Amino acid sequence: MSTKRQININDIGKATDQFRHLDPSTLMKIEGYDDNVWTPLKADVKERYAAILDDTSILPIPRPKTKEEEEALVNKFIDGMRKSFTKENNWTFLAMLETSMEHCAKCNTCSEACHLYEASGEDAMYRPNFRSEIFRRIYKKYVKKEPFAKWRHGDIDLNWRTVARLGELAYRCNLCRRCAQTCPIGVDNALLAREIRKIFSQEMGIQCPELHEKGSMLQLKTGSSTQMTAEVVKDNMEFIDQDFSEEFGYEFHTPWDVEGADILLIHNAGEIMAWPENIAAFHMIFKAAGLSWTLSSDITAYDSINYGTFYDDVQFARTAILHASAAQKLGVKKIILAECGHAHKALTVIADRVLPVPLKIPRESCFPLLRDIVLSGKIKFDPTRNNFPVTLHDPCNVTRLMGIIKPQRDIMKALCPQFREMTPHGVHNYCCGGGSGYAIMHRNNILDWRMFIAGRKKLDQILNAFSDCRGPEHQKYVCAPCSNCKGQMRDMIGHYELMEKESMAYGGIVELIVNAMVDVKPGFIKWEE
Repeated sequence: MSTKRQININDIGKATDQFRHLDPSTLMKIEGYDDNVWTPLKADVKERYAAILDDTSILPIPRPKTKEEEEALVNKFIDGMRKSFTKENNWTFLAMLETSMEHCAKCNTCSEACHLYEASGEDAMYRPNFRSEIFRRIYKKYVKKEPFAKWRHGDIDLNWRTVARLGELAYRCNLCRRCAQTCPIGVDNALLAREIRKIFSQEMGIQCPELHEKGSMLQLKTGSSTQMTAEVVKDNMEFIDQDFSEEFGYEFHTPWDVEGADILLIHNAGEIMAWPENIAAFHMIFKAAGLSWTLSSDITAYDSINYGTFYDDVQFARTAILHASAAQKLGVKKIILAECGHAHKALTVIADRVLPVPLKIPRESCFPLLRDIVLSGKIKFDPTRNNFPVTLHDPCNVTRLMGIIKPQRDIMKALCPQFREMTPHGVHNYCCGGGSGYAIMHRNNILDWRMFIAGRKKLDQILNAFSDCRGPEHQKYVCAPCSNCKGQMRDMIGHYELMEKESMAYGGIVELIVNAMVDVKPGFIKWEE
């Protein structure tokens, strides 16, 4: 383990313009892809916001202009922290929060599991435990007020810079929880990062605009973060039905608001705008399998996103209740979540803590259902249509959180003759680098952060998986069955010109299924786009 970028935690509150500087020459090396040039933050960003952590600004914290504003920032944070440790204000996560606060052995085993720490050149500031330890010391000294806290647990200087830098540090984490999986005690540093984000959002009114104003608030207002109303989404879906039916000679029609259907299917609406082939593929498969299913045009029910998952319990609950209410209204037997990892986490795992009993309609992942369809014999396939190298990215929320590993691989082994795993994979896989909302962020120089650090390990994994077929003469496919992950793949493939250099395409798992369907004209997967 390198010690070249060690750091003193007590310096976090020092009166310096910037806590750390990133040196691109020390970042993780990948042969042929090391021409990293970091875009400097603009002067107006530094003037308006407290961009005093590193060379990036993700959480737009207004820079205090007066002593009173500095004190207000600290006091609001401490007030919010106090509420986080009360049952009436944080009954959803209090038990797990207290466990992670009280039982860390500070062994830093988590560091070796973190792709951000590795890709940063092992900069100590990006250890999962670095931010947690700041949070922990503030709690012990200023909230819990333990006797001799600064000697027993380590001292911390609490001022506006400490608070601002901690807020930014909460957004130097993909919330992938690979560190929690590795911890011998079960400390969840990602949970602590989210709790910090929660205090900033719920108590201080400071959020990332992509997640809040342009995300969950827009979804609650219009029905979708894409701004599509029910009328617009129906029009778009009708176009998808017609377009793909004509091109591939397989007629299908999307059903809407069918009362008593077996399944309410919920897509991430971003797929409708960015990857309509994923929507069409789902609907072709469901028709071919003879399923009883429907979409809902109720507000939010045609968009599975729930960005509150990343930063705010209140926003989370508002959206989850609307999703479940739509299913209850239609009287469906269950909700099936399409290819969206954080929607899986939101509506299956976290929603169990929020939904009242009448709204606890069964909620399932699409992957076991798709596996059962493929292996059932109801649809005739020609796997030779998928006879190109394929590797599978495991979305963290589907695999590490929920343990859904085998269904996707059963499909791959049945339909993709040249399937190969990434190393490592399954529950040990690495985040794509777009997790926890990064994939939809392009402000300032966030794309540099996503490409040079957050997504660096994934790029290395992908290139290694195709080590026997590198070059533009071999078409290859990265299967990333998650809307957020696909956003990161799209930007990574574009940034590193992987289509031109490697003939590398990306997409979901349903596209591979339809590409092999005998009743569908060949060529569903397109490399040239």
